[in-house]
Amino acid sequence: MAPKGQPLSIRLSREAQLVIDEERRRTGRSRSAVVEELAEEAAKTRRFPGIGFRGPEPRRPWVIGSGLDVWEIAEMLGDFGSVEKLLRQTHLTERDVRLANAYREAYPDEVEQSRAENRRSTEDLRELYPFVQVASRR
Repeated sequence: MAPKGQPLSIRLSREAQLVIDEERRRTGRSRSAVVEELAEEAAKTRRFPGIGFRGPEPRRPWVIGSGLDVWEIAEMLGDFGSVEKLLRQTHLTERDVRLANAYREAYPDEVEQSRAENRRSTEDLRELYPFVQVASRR
C-alpha cells in the first residue's frame, strides 16, 4: 500500500455527500477511503479515456465497449501471441488493445493482481467456496 499524502479538507455538494455516504454504508468503509477511491478512479479515467471501473473490492479496470477487463485483454494478448492475430480473431479493436496495454504499463501491479487472482488453483477455489462444483473437461 502506498504511503498516504497530506490531509485535505474539502466541502462536498449535497449530491456528492449522498453518493459517498451510500457507498460508505454499502461497503462498510470510511468516508476517507471512499473519497480516495473515487478520486483515484476519476484521475485514471481522465488519464485513460475509455477505461472504467467495475466490481466489488478491488474494483477492476475495464475497456468500455469491449466487455473485457484490462487483465483479460492482457491475458488474451499473451495467448494469441501478437496484436495482429488478436485483432483478426476477436471482436477487439486496435484502440481497445492499445488502451489496455497503456493502462497495464502504467499500473502493472494492479493488473497483475487481477491476473493472479484468475489463476487460482482448483484446490484454492474449493477451499474458499466449498459449495461450488467444478466441471471437469472431457
